[in-house]
Amino acid sequence: MSDIIMMLLTDLIALAIGFFVGRALLKKTFQTKEAEAEIRANEVLKNAQQTAENIKKDKMLEAKEHFLKLKSEFEEESNKRKNIILQNEQRVKQMQQQASQMVEQNKRRENELEALQNKLNEQTEQAVKQTELAAKRKEEAEKMLSQQVAQLEKIANLTAEQAKQQLIDAIKGEAETRASGFIKQTIEEAKLTATKESKKIIIETIQRTAAEQAIENCVSVFNIEGDEIKGKVIGREGRNIRALEAATGVEVIVDDTPEAIVISSFDPVRREIARLSLHRLVQDGRIHPARIEEVVAKTKKDIENEINEIGERTVIDLGVHGLHPELIRMIGRMRFRSSYGQNLLQHSREVAKMCATMASELGLNAKLAKRAGLLHDIGKVWHEEQELPHALLGMELAKKYKEHPEVINAIGAHHDEIEMTSMISPIVQICDSISGSRPGARREMMESYVQRLRDLEALALSYNGVEKCYAIQAGRELRVIVDSENVTDEIASKLSFDISQRIEKEMQYPGQIKVTVIREMRSVAYAK
Repeated sequence: MSDIIMMLLTDLIALAIGFFVGRALLKKTFQTKEAEAEIRANEVLKNAQQTAENIKKDKMLEAKEHFLKLKSEFEEESNKRKNIILQNEQRVKQMQQQASQMVEQNKRRENELEALQNKLNEQTEQAVKQTELAAKRKEEAEKMLSQQVAQLEKIANLTAEQAKQQLIDAIKGEAETRASGFIKQTIEEAKLTATKESKKIIIETIQRTAAEQAIENCVSVFNIEGDEIKGKVIGREGRNIRALEAATGVEVIVDDTPEAIVISSFDPVRREIARLSLHRLVQDGRIHPARIEEVVAKTKKDIENEINEIGERTVIDLGVHGLHPELIRMIGRMRFRSSYGQNLLQHSREVAKMCATMASELGLNAKLAKRAGLLHDIGKVWHEEQELPHALLGMELAKKYKEHPEVINAIGAHHDEIEMTSMISPIVQICDSISGSRPGARREMMESYVQRLRDLEALALSYNGVEKCYAIQAGRELRVIVDSENVTDEIASKLSFDISQRIEKEMQYPGQIKVTVIREMRSVAYAK
């Protein structure tokens, strides 16, 4: 029993000791954690203070920068206002000086007017005195004249009215003769002067304009390296050729010509699209109908972009500004159009430069003339079919895109479809004729060219009194030699007019044709 009690006491003592020891250890652990927590709290507080200090410094720097920025803006604004005030003060001073000068000028003019008024008063008084003297002398002269007339009537047995009528008739006949001669001489001198001046202006304009020869045609030749590539282009049973023709609207001719494929079409845009598409297909190597359609579609977009670039480059080169984008695009399309083999864009550029030169020579608005010359054939490249002539269609397009009225009239009147209302219109017509009718500008078929010359000569030979006829200067001049015994000078003059009118009505030709009738009298004798 005692052993049990001792064991219980020992356990209790051990438990108490363990309790106190554990409590002491727990307390020490809590103290250690509390110290660590305090240290961490101090570090956090220190970091927070450091962060706050940094934020404070950043904010102060931002505030300073903002202040300096506001200060600089305020100084700039104040300087601007000071400059404006100084400028206004200078203007006010200038206006004051001008006002004082005007006041001085007015005073001078008033003094001059007073002096003139006094002088006029003196001259008026003198004129009144002279008028009175003249009236007295007139009365005396009339008395003497009446006495002389009475004496002459007695001597000549004619009344004064009869003598006056005879004198008037004689003077009238002489005056008419002299007046007709003077009028004829004046007209000849005016014609000579006008002809010289017009030739001078036209020649200077042509000399200052660079011209090119017509080289456009209806086919393009695409060069290839060998028959293997030609076979790829043709495709199985010609399917690639058919696909290319269907996509572009051209005719592709593949014959025995070595290393060449011919692309034929009346539309240069289609030919160019087909040529570029074929070039890309050959370079790529993949040639089949689907690829052909894809390349042709891409080439069409590239050609449209090129057209816009050509139009923009043209207006920049010529210095024509403010054109509507649609007009610029149509100017670019001119590059791919031709008339009688003459490239339409080159023709329009040529006309624009000549119009500007001629307008400046005549003292007119050169910029408007250049603008009208560039746009005069714009109706030829309109993409929709119209029944109107290209000049009237171009005039409507110019109205639509709000061009200057003088430019609109020049476009519509350059082929005489409407009446000319400005001086620019005949300049555009003349320059268009010069550009289109100069040698080498346009190309016609040999048969039609020769036939036109034969028709010219036959037309002139159909008149009575015509002995010979020659079409020269590439059909731009018709020389008619008449019989001098049957045709007088008056008939020759009328004959040239009749032939020119008949040519205008019955024939088609570029530019103008000069009709020269030659009447020559020859006297031949032989010394034996």
